[in-house]
Amino acid sequence: QVQLVESGGGLVQPGGSLRLSCAASGSILHINAMGWYRQAPGKERELVATIGSGGSTNIADSVKGRFTISRDNAKNTVYLQMNSLKPEDTAVYYCSAGGLLSAQGMGLPIMSDYWGQGTQVTVSS
Repeated sequence: QVQLVESGGGLVQPGGSLRLSCAASGSILHINAMGWYRQAPGKERELVATIGSGGSTNIADSVKGRFTISRDNAKNTVYLQMNSLKPEDTAVYYCSAGGLLSAQGMGLPIMSDYWGQGTQVTVSS
């Protein structure tokens, strides 16, 4: 069974930094894209950043220049380094794994998308 477990959220003052991590576990053969989305109270979930298996990235304009996404394919882990945090960055941050190919015992592998449970990031003085 595939699981995504996030860590690294918390409370930070404006201008501070946090590093989020998300580790995917299970019988994983390959993950096409990993990324981070966020959802603030009363707002829709929005893309923060994604990274392909080859390292290509897509970063939201609102965080470009402040946030950096990276991944360790050997560990099936994606990271989000968040610098110069602003109060408007406050949200629940969700990890995603898109096009995840997992083994199914003697059956054919399956490809699906997965989400983490979310981690709270609060930027406040």
